[in-house]
Amino acid sequence: MQVKLNNRHQHILWATVRHYIATAEPVGSKSLVEVEEYNLSVSPATIRNGMSFLEKSGLLYQPHTSAGRVPSDSGYRIYVDQLMTPSENLAFEVEELLQKQLNWPEGRLEAVLQGAAQILATLSGYISLVTMPQTSTAKLRHLQLVQVEAEKIMLIVVTNTYETQSLMMDLGAINQTNDRQNSPDNSVLSNPEDIDRELQILSNFLNSQLRDRAIGELSLLDWSELDREFEKYTESIKNLLENLTLRSQTPDYTRIMISGIAEALRLPEFSQLQQVQTIIHLLEEKQEELWPLIFGATGKKTDKQVKVRIGSENPLEPIQGCALVSATYGNGTIPLGSVGVLGPTRMVYENAIALVKSTADFLSETIGID
Repeated sequence: MQVKLNNRHQHILWATVRHYIATAEPVGSKSLVEVEEYNLSVSPATIRNGMSFLEKSGLLYQPHTSAGRVPSDSGYRIYVDQLMTPSENLAFEVEELLQKQLNWPEGRLEAVLQGAAQILATLSGYISLVTMPQTSTAKLRHLQLVQVEAEKIMLIVVTNTYETQSLMMDLGAINQTNDRQNSPDNSVLSNPEDIDRELQILSNFLNSQLRDRAIGELSLLDWSELDREFEKYTESIKNLLENLTLRSQTPDYTRIMISGIAEALRLPEFSQLQQVQTIIHLLEEKQEELWPLIFGATGKKTDKQVKVRIGSENPLEPIQGCALVSATYGNGTIPLGSVGVLGPTRMVYENAIALVKSTADFLSETIGID
């Protein structure tokens, strides 16, 4: 049910949420009147009536009969969507820290993302989550075929995120294929210098055809432009590219950088041991369930808006008492990974949203560069 609030009700809800976030104590009308920052300028009785209306509307509730009010998930939702503004000062602060402390591309990708997770956790006070770039959406920067043994060729692929993958190809299988076809060029495969020359030519061809394509598209190569003398390699390279494409289509759920668990679990909302254990178990053992909530749908255009899931909006039971704030970082319109923070619903949303968005923007501008 959509609730329509007048200006006074919005003001009272805003003040109640702000006060509860700051104190972690149920909020009474008197406490709101005493804080000049809230500038309510009405009597405690008027505030009580307003809070009673908000409670009947499902935006506040009383944990105990004699206690003040606490925001519900719906109350937080209206606060986030209509009543708050992300902190510009904190957005600038995290941007400066990221630029100063994280050295890219000289630094390793994993170290850069882990550093971003640590900075995000420190500034937010919550658990930070940063996913590694998904291979299927990364673009090919360079490809090389290299003979590593007498009967083995390695395909080395480097993406625009500087991630490297490799697959092996059996040179003996190519020789056997040529024997069956009675090819007059059989002998070239036994000459190391000729093999190196052919592999370099093939590498140049593949780079010209595939550079800047997403890894998930590598199997779509037009082989009709390949010179006849290299056709003996076609089936083997096709198989390699198809295997690489298939491998990229399976998300690497375990590659989520997590930081700030110890600090966040000191919050009063995480005081119960059983709750803490279920959250840690989810973070450490069930990332395949958590990953879709952070990253969202693969292959769609990057959504630069921050996503906020509050309490029961989270489908996973262990975090239904939590808020999850996330944003996608990417390469242009192609999403690569995600940044997020996980904390209690009593979250300083102004700070969390600003921090997540700035971190995602930073990673898009650095890691996402072609």
